[in-house]
Amino acid sequence: MVQLRSIKDVFSGMRTDMKIVCLDGYTLNPGDISWSPFEALGSFVTYDRTSADQIVTRAQGAQILLTNKTMLSARTLTQLPQAKYIGVLATGYNVVDVKAAAVQGIVVTNVPAYGTDSVAQHAAALLLELARRVGLHHQAVAAGQWTKSPDFCFAVAPVIELTGRTLGIVGFGRIGLALARIASAMGMILLAHHPRPLEPSRLGGLNVTQVDDVDDLFAQSDVISLHCPLTEQTKHLVNARRLAMMKPTAFLLNTGRGPLVDQDALAKALHEGRLAGAGLDVLDVEPPASNNPLLAAPNCIITPHLAWYAQEARQRLMRIAAENLHAFLAGKPVNVVR
Repeated sequence: MVQLRSIKDVFSGMRTDMKIVCLDGYTLNPGDISWSPFEALGSFVTYDRTSADQIVTRAQGAQILLTNKTMLSARTLTQLPQAKYIGVLATGYNVVDVKAAAVQGIVVTNVPAYGTDSVAQHAAALLLELARRVGLHHQAVAAGQWTKSPDFCFAVAPVIELTGRTLGIVGFGRIGLALARIASAMGMILLAHHPRPLEPSRLGGLNVTQVDDVDDLFAQSDVISLHCPLTEQTKHLVNARRLAMMKPTAFLLNTGRGPLVDQDALAKALHEGRLAGAGLDVLDVEPPASNNPLLAAPNCIITPHLAWYAQEARQRLMRIAAENLHAFLAGKPVNVVR
């Protein structure tokens, strides 16, 4: 078990008689980190998963609720009059009806910036797999193709260098900046589309060109990586029109939100060879249906929404979530969402 450091120092004296219920703790903690930060703050119960029809029964009487992906709708919240606090164990908080929570006087918090390096490194891993096809060639070797080869080396797919190629980052927040540092170390040219001007002091000497028109970014880049929030404006940001603007040799990466990409349009572009490849960690619906068009699309690498999942990132998430609750109990809530 990995233990968080200085738990007693951080939370000593703050334990209450409040009931704390975590509705879906398995993804955050399948057993390799400790729940002790929450156990130190009250009577703590956690469930691996909670279905919609189990929420009210399991949360009954709890003043503190923790959720990752379990939906807490207005109707559900009205059946939980004792709830005073909801801690979302993630950055995105669309699982909670925050307006209804506010009406009931429930404070809702989230956990920003816990997985910056984990997500950026995963995006880089997807890019390197598309460029170097390490996994594909390992599979070929494991299948016996090297032992049967008449030559000392062979390739089952093209491999390329990333040096000198252009990476276009959509959304230049913490994760976009972290990916830019990795890409810069590999000699890539950096473009960024962001709603606000990029401050030189934030870039730390990185040479990043800000592109105001996202269409220009798609047209100029050899790689597009998505790190923007999902809003009404960014839903299907990557659509048939923008895919047609991209170079046929280009790659698309998405470690942000699944609906940023029109999956039908992307699958069509991959099948027709109008895009060299895609690396995706998120999809429209998760887990995906068996008929999701991207599952059978060529040169499409999909991982199961685990860019954030490094043990270090989950441990950090646990600590920040507990600190959020600690601050609430002290009467000074932080990371409150509106």
